[in-house]
Amino acid sequence: MARLFSSLSVSTVSGIRLSWDERYTRAQFVPGLSNKNDMKFGVQCNGRVYRRKLPKNIRYPRRAELPPEPQMSRFLNEGNGGTEQSEMGTVLDEEPEGSDDGFLADGIEGKEEGDIVWDTDEIEVISSLFRGRIPQKPGNLNRERPHPLPLPYKLRPMGLPITKRHVRVGSSLSKQVYKNPDFLISIAREIRSLPLEDDVSSVLNKWARFLRKASLSLTIRELGHMGLPERALQTFFWTQKQPHLFPDDRILASTVEVLARNHKLKVPFSLEKFTGLASRSVIEALARGFIRRGSLSLAWKLLLVSKDSKRMLGPSIYAKLILELGKNPDKHSLVLALLEELGEREDLKLSHQDCTAVMKVCIRLGKFEIAESLFNWYKQAGNSPSVVMYTTLIHSRYTEKKYREALAVVWEMEASDCLFDLPAYRVVIKLFIALNDLSRTGRYFSKLKEAGFSPTYDIYRDMLKVYMVFRRLAMCREVCRELEMAGFKLDKETSSKLLLLEKENR
Repeated sequence: MARLFSSLSVSTVSGIRLSWDERYTRAQFVPGLSNKNDMKFGVQCNGRVYRRKLPKNIRYPRRAELPPEPQMSRFLNEGNGGTEQSEMGTVLDEEPEGSDDGFLADGIEGKEEGDIVWDTDEIEVISSLFRGRIPQKPGNLNRERPHPLPLPYKLRPMGLPITKRHVRVGSSLSKQVYKNPDFLISIAREIRSLPLEDDVSSVLNKWARFLRKASLSLTIRELGHMGLPERALQTFFWTQKQPHLFPDDRILASTVEVLARNHKLKVPFSLEKFTGLASRSVIEALARGFIRRGSLSLAWKLLLVSKDSKRMLGPSIYAKLILELGKNPDKHSLVLALLEELGEREDLKLSHQDCTAVMKVCIRLGKFEIAESLFNWYKQAGNSPSVVMYTTLIHSRYTEKKYREALAVVWEMEASDCLFDLPAYRVVIKLFIALNDLSRTGRYFSKLKEAGFSPTYDIYRDMLKVYMVFRRLAMCREVCRELEMAGFKLDKETSSKLLLLEKENR
């Protein structure tokens, strides 16, 4: 390499000497005056360079090589210290071996001529490129965020809710009161307190904006309970003039029921035409009004006309008509026909009160199997029988003289934690007396008094009879004393039997 370089003819400048460094394959000019003027440049040589063989751990590394750490430019960091020639020489000294001569030659010529001048701003911008990540905020970036202050100590006051635009005034209040029973009943009370010469519009106009469809149906029914059918009719007439309240079948049905119940409704001459035009709710309301006022013949006729017109009424109408017709022994044939028709219906839906009422009528007619089937149907429908329904079933089996089956119902009541009322205690005591079970009779009699009920006269009389049968004279005297303290007087038949028992024990 030295021979190759010595064969080259290079013209030198005065005051600068050319030297060869064997460690590098490049030449360097060394000025004779000072080391600060030393300038190195690379010369591309065509000669073959023999290098030392690298070790295996470098040739075949086990893992990828880590990226080199970013190095800051000493030329940029030194600032104004030193001349531009020495700084450029330092940069050129750190260049790799394969640098291009043309680039270096141009740089040297530019340096000598002084065309490139580095400003302070340019140096600062270039030096920022070699720095690491610039923190956005001073301080520790991984600091924990402080907890928010409690509400009273916020720097900014809490925002107050603002009402929406184009919202009808009083809409929130209307949603609360238009179905509120207390509010609707209070309207009926205001109407009741009006003088006779005043119209209901003076009250209703005040609350018109809060009302919706079917709101006044409860008010009209309440006026009917107060015995004011005329005011109910005036309320209906006022509703007809309100476009947001009428037409509504529920208000019409309530008005028809109130007027029919108070004998203020003119019966239509042709019920066939009425049932063909009116809705089912209005027909049922008319039937309920007829039943309430005792016009059972009109209710029966309306039921037949509706059936012929293929307008089937609800099962509750059948149940109410059965209950009223069952009180008259001459109408038992009609009751049996209604029971048969009710049993054929597939959409049978009866409330607890209607089911219990039909069971009582069946017991009165001696149709115990119908009462049993109604009880079983009610349980299979997923409902829980109440104490009234249990009592009715026990009374049915007691009347049929199926005492053991009735006793099973008593144990079912106890297992279901059903609280006994006074009629239930009375029926159960009668059942134990019929079974001649003195211990259970006395136990349930004590439970009756512990529950806070006052025994009736028939319960005292039944207890005296069972104690006389078992010749418990002391218990008979105690029952007689309680009976007199309760204000009852023993009948002659029972008192004579008690005197006869005392004579026999003497």
